Amino acid sequence: MASLGQTAAPPGEELRTIIVTGASSGIGAYCARALKAEGWRVFATARQPADIAALEADGIEAFYLDYREAESIETLVASVLERTGGRLDALFNNGAYAQPGAVEDLPVAALREQFEANVFGWHDLTRRVVPVMRRQGGGRLVHCSSILGLAPVRFRGAYSASKHAIEGLMLCMRQELEGSGIHVSLIEPGPVTSKIASNGLVWFLRNIDHENSVHRLAYDAQLERLRAGGSTSRLKPGPEVVHAALRHALLSRRLRPHYVVTVPARIGVILKRILPAAMLYRLLAKRA
Repeated sequence: MASLGQTAAPPGEELRTIIVTGASSGIGAYCARALKAEGWRVFATARQPADIAALEADGIEAFYLDYREAESIETLVASVLERTGGRLDALFNNGAYAQPGAVEDLPVAALREQFEANVFGWHDLTRRVVPVMRRQGGGRLVHCSSILGLAPVRFRGAYSASKHAIEGLMLCMRQELEGSGIHVSLIEPGPVTSKIASNGLVWFLRNIDHENSVHRLAYDAQLERLRAGGSTSRLKPGPEVVHAALRHALLSRRLRPHYVVTVPARIGVILKRILPAAMLYRLLAKRA
């Protein structure tokens, strides 16, 4: 992957206001604080009052948002625009969760809820800010997708499907916004230190009948890993790698449609290009 240098915006075009969703922990929390330190006016979102209070304690304007609640999306946008005088330079869609479990064990209601949070809510928020950016002549829309949106693995069907959907939806929007001054980018991280694995444990226990599944033995290993907070590896960096990609997508004259982040993710993209599909999926299944 090429360097993420040359991030300075053209004179007179430096962005200043941004919504960062899912800022309670992990990628969102780090990016919200890093952007604030870099001079951005950050409007960050979380669901829990304690997380909102922690963001406010660091000087960040924080709001409640649950992507599954349309009224919270409407309220967020109205509140931000009231504070900025109707302007918004950037949106970083990041808040999401991962529903683990084999596809055959996945209740339709659980899949529907995954899409409400990871796709439909993102779509709703994005649609509400696009007219604002059109009126002002430009803006940046950045979506935190996943390498699983490009290369799915077993037991991650719901999350992978939601990220595939985001890839398709927002790449179509990118083409449709050509010439508007509004730019769309997707960040596709591989494993990054965050709470997404430990948070996924709650959804697994809630929605998957693992005791009666044909995948029970495989689930036992998955549960052990989830309870430990996910996989550990020297190739699993912190959220600063996503911030570096985000900063490039926000400020570069030559921003990219895709930012594949972390070594495992880049390897996955290369393997997808060079291996026969059947071989690739056998390899992915062994590593899941």
